[in-house]
Amino acid sequence: MELLMKAYDYLIENHVRFLEELQVHILLSLSALCLGLVICVPLGIWCAKNPKVAAPIMNTINSIRVIPSLAILVIMLPIIGTGFWPALVALTVLACPPILINTFLGFRGIDPAILESAHGMGMGPKAVLRKIEFPLAMPLMIAGAKTASVEVLASASLAAFIGGGGLGTFIINGLSMYKFQVLLVGAIPIALLTIFSEVIFSFIERMTTRYQRDL
Repeated sequence: MELLMKAYDYLIENHVRFLEELQVHILLSLSALCLGLVICVPLGIWCAKNPKVAAPIMNTINSIRVIPSLAILVIMLPIIGTGFWPALVALTVLACPPILINTFLGFRGIDPAILESAHGMGMGPKAVLRKIEFPLAMPLMIAGAKTASVEVLASASLAAFIGGGGLGTFIINGLSMYKFQVLLVGAIPIALLTIFSEVIFSFIERMTTRYQRDL
């Protein structure tokens, strides 16, 4: 309890800097998640509809998943330097695998008979994609986005190691000075952000599958 009170006092004394780093952390995480969605949702759909390209792309993405977050940040360091943008690139790489894999599985898991029935009713490819495939694949896609958001929010703390800023700055400073109250100022908000993200995406997931539960 005493340690928490010290952390609270440090937060009050440095609230301006804390708000700045919190803003950077959220901006970095949201940007990486949005970029991951923009890149991987179309790519996942393309892979689901083109089996010939699916294998090499999905194998590459699965290989990226086993690389630790810090290792990706370190790999980016000599390539594009330090700062916000290299951290954003690295976090986008981390966000891509769960989004791409779940989008791919969501579209590949649609019953072909449903698509044949839609085409038989005179629906064009765009209408089928918008009215049939997207709604059916959406629960898995949201689950992938939820996983990506949690990974990105947690890994964004490591961006401070390459000068990307964020709440990880307090963690590094706390460790270097052996002041655990400073460390908690970064660690606790990161944990709360990941929990909040999990809750939000779980709510969205429940809303998108409500029609299935009502059947």
